Amino acid sequence: MNKLNEIEKIIENKSAEEILKTLSQISSESIVFSTSLGYEDQVITHMIFSANLNISVFTLDTGRLFPETYSVLNSTLSRYKKQIQVFYPNTTAVENLVSQKGPFSFYDSADNRKECCYIRKVEPLKRALKGHTIWITGIRADQSGNRSDMPMVEWDESNQLIKIHPILNWTLKEVKDFIFKNNIPYNPLHDKGFVSIGCQPCTRAIKPGEDFRAGRWWWEDASKKECGLHK
Repeated sequence: MNKLNEIEKIIENKSAEEILKTLSQISSESIVFSTSLGYEDQVITHMIFSANLNISVFTLDTGRLFPETYSVLNSTLSRYKKQIQVFYPNTTAVENLVSQKGPFSFYDSADNRKECCYIRKVEPLKRALKGHTIWITGIRADQSGNRSDMPMVEWDESNQLIKIHPILNWTLKEVKDFIFKNNIPYNPLHDKGFVSIGCQPCTRAIKPGEDFRAGRWWWEDASKKECGLHK
């Protein structure tokens, strides 16, 4: 039985909290959780920090985040007194991109947008994941059509590690209920119609009835709405 199958078996039928606790007790694994500081990730951050689990936490600062996102980062650090490691894009790559194509090149084409995402998010993510064997995410299945059939445990070929989504089958209501029940800091933009919060120029609030991902890269075709972090 390979490692992925072993992980699947030991977390089978467990709650999100139990999954995280079980994983943190496997001494042979180096486990990391990536947070974008949205609703879902705040749930998992709370589970990790409140139980003092042996799981490191990091976030990506693209240089284009909302002020509210920095505020929730600060509130989270104050609440839990735990470290969240911050990874930034390569300075030279950002300087070259903006110098050559301007600050809003991502509006011009999908290729330009993906280039910006790669520089500001994907490359820093690869650095953040280096040396780890398990990557925890806050992905939920109903966040987009691309994620509806995603397994809870999968092999990430690009980053060469096992990827696990403990709250994959949670509903948005369950996420919100957990946030309010545990008085967890959250991004106030969620109260203004922002459900998926990324870089400020690429994120807007959604209208009633719109798809969960409609507020991200809204000028592009829906089939292209991934940034490369979760292929």
